[in-house]
Amino acid sequence: MKIAIIGYSGSGKSTLAQALAVAYNAPALYLDQVHWLPGWVERPAAEEQGMVERFLDQQDSWVIDGNYPSLSYERRMAEADQIVFLNFSRWRCLARVARRYLENRGKTRLSMAADCPEKLDGEFIRWVLWDGRTRRKRDQYAALAARYPDKMVILRTPAQLDAFRRRSLAQRAAARRGR
Repeated sequence: MKIAIIGYSGSGKSTLAQALAVAYNAPALYLDQVHWLPGWVERPAAEEQGMVERFLDQQDSWVIDGNYPSLSYERRMAEADQIVFLNFSRWRCLARVARRYLENRGKTRLSMAADCPEKLDGEFIRWVLWDGRTRRKRDQYAALAARYPDKMVILRTPAQLDAFRRRSLAQRAAARRGR
């Protein structure tokens, strides 16, 4: 199974990726780990691209968390068996980001590069509320939904996300028992 998880910052992409990777016994690739080097330094673009391409070439199944349109986006979406789009409101995402910050302040999350402790600053708040939600980004998501209607799942609320997670995990458990 190949699952691409996309969506807005703070929507829960990494948490869902962790759960699905365990359930499907598939390697997870967190694109934030690819993009960032320790200390919040951006990795060179060619190196990022090579890392993603090698991952895609070497894995028969995977869960990939993140948007990053410059990182084999078309290939990831085409190869994915399922695309999960977490389309939460900007205010819900901001509340989730704030809660995540309070829970992880000073720590580096599993889905982040080493020595990139959780932070919440004006630049990131602006990204969550506005810069990460441009017309171009919304159009990109709409085009993706139109191109892959049979494999794209759009979740707009935490309740939908929880139901999707429970359903996915139950289906995977049932499939394992049926072997």
